[in-house]
Amino acid sequence: MNSRMVQGIFDDLNPETVKNFGYPDTQKWDADRNTDEFVSAMEDWKEHGLLAFSLNLQGGSPLGYGNHGWINSTFDEKGNLRPAYIKRLTRILDRANELGMVVILGYFYFGQDQYLEDEKAILNATDNITRWIQEKDYQNILIEINNECNGSYDHEILTCSRVHELIQRVKNIGGENLLVSTSYAGSVIPQQNVLQVSDYVLIHGNGVDEPSGITEMVRKTKNVTGYSGQPILFNEDDHFNFDADDYNFKSAIESYTSWGYFDYRMSGEGFEDGFQSIPVDWGINSTRKKAFFKKLKEITGY
Repeated sequence: MNSRMVQGIFDDLNPETVKNFGYPDTQKWDADRNTDEFVSAMEDWKEHGLLAFSLNLQGGSPLGYGNHGWINSTFDEKGNLRPAYIKRLTRILDRANELGMVVILGYFYFGQDQYLEDEKAILNATDNITRWIQEKDYQNILIEINNECNGSYDHEILTCSRVHELIQRVKNIGGENLLVSTSYAGSVIPQQNVLQVSDYVLIHGNGVDEPSGITEMVRKTKNVTGYSGQPILFNEDDHFNFDADDYNFKSAIESYTSWGYFDYRMSGEGFEDGFQSIPVDWGINSTRKKAFFKKLKEITGY
């Protein structure tokens, strides 16, 4: 069971936009505070049965969807690792390891890949973070090359027609110790080139408004040439209704797949709402979060 917690190491390196992300109590953004509060919340998530979470090296949209000039990337324009980001990342990975939690670690995001200057920089970034993971000998990481490879990426190698090259590149570096995949947008079925090289399969339930559509996505994925029995994970779905007779989370479980909770702050909501919108309240404090974690605990028996 997993949740989209992609902003755990978020920062905004653009002085013109960082002012949009101030905390309610200080009116200022603080990247270290964000990670501190993330780490403090992790044990509570685990005690409710959350076994994994997505964490992205280039985050996700801090306003829910879209990009408006902020710069949030573990990689500089050449693909080198930024030490401050790596320090925050290490804290989360180490705490996850202590708790027995898996991190679905996303390398690239289509709102930020444009800040790497060329394909060589993408390759450098991929190699640098993969070798860092290998040197640290983390055993609790699933690698997601990029979020929704059919999205509007600036670099061709990150698009769905070529992303399999990066999956294979990571596998060549990490061998059997690193499990690698990439994800597709909501309701999109993975393609053969990706399934043939992926160790597990990532799909998204956004846009799937009927729970039966989740079951159908799983069925179609298993029928794609190249699928060879890999585990299937939904690691993003913005549908809730956890007290209904049928809902996406339930349909995923009935299809023997994992399901990932995706929650952002919607129009008119407060600080406690949403796990993707910056600044984040990482606690289980909103009505929606409480409903998910209650159902999660019920299903997992924690």
